[in-house]
Amino acid sequence: MAFFSRRQFLAGAAASLSAPARSRAAESLRVATLDWALLETLLAIGANVVAATELRQFREVAVTPDVPAATADLGLRGTPNFEVLRFARPDLIFNSNFYAWADERMRGVAPVESHAIYKPGESPFALAEQATLAIGERLQLATARQLTEELAARLDRYRALLAAGDGRPVIPINLGDARHFRVFGSDSMFGEVLKRVGLSNAWQAQTSYSAAAPVGIEILASMPDAWIVMIPPHPADALATLATSSFWNALPAVREKRVLMLGSINPYGALPAAGRFADLLAEGLAHAWNG
Repeated sequence: MAFFSRRQFLAGAAASLSAPARSRAAESLRVATLDWALLETLLAIGANVVAATELRQFREVAVTPDVPAATADLGLRGTPNFEVLRFARPDLIFNSNFYAWADERMRGVAPVESHAIYKPGESPFALAEQATLAIGERLQLATARQLTEELAARLDRYRALLAAGDGRPVIPINLGDARHFRVFGSDSMFGEVLKRVGLSNAWQAQTSYSAAAPVGIEILASMPDAWIVMIPPHPADALATLATSSFWNALPAVREKRVLMLGSINPYGALPAAGRFADLLAEGLAHAWNG
């Protein structure tokens, strides 16, 4: 079977570096957000983000885009520090349906605009595209459209390259502990990416808000042909326990080395998370298929 080469993958991934410029225009509006999907969108299009939530964890989980050191940390998403928000002096605050409860209080600091990316029964990828373009138009940043167009083209390239693969389905999971995991369905951002690059999601059951949890690890035995794609962060003790688990090591995917450990990705992210997942998945499959 003619798999695509690692060189082909790297050429495709390198093209993504010509995506939207990440420079921050000094004259742009000062913006803030509580929502991580909106935060990564704002950073990716070069918005002037002056305040956001849980930045240390965001850097560990989302990894990219980079958060400027000058961005103020508002604390927990569920209990943000509104005084720090006020001191950050945003001109505009972007919020989502997840944190709508904070709208009224934040309006005392600056105007609030809301964009929903995760809504039951709707495509998070399509909503992320809509939000990206709307935010770009609001901030007069042409990089927003460049981001959407470049990602669409990149996914098309991966679709063509992955067509040369083994045709197996993929099950994207995140460990809760050694016996349970969270699985991402067709309505998740990861599920949407799988569809757009021509791969099937081995998880066909319903999910709630893009994922189902907790799912017993024994369910993986019912998907012997699938690639298991593990998306950190995972509890360190869970990975250590799995390494010595007779059940885990007896799974066909484990025995046949069809387990991919990707880098950490924001599970409820926007287009930047979709692109990171596509890049890491394509690279992992390319490496596995080519030995």
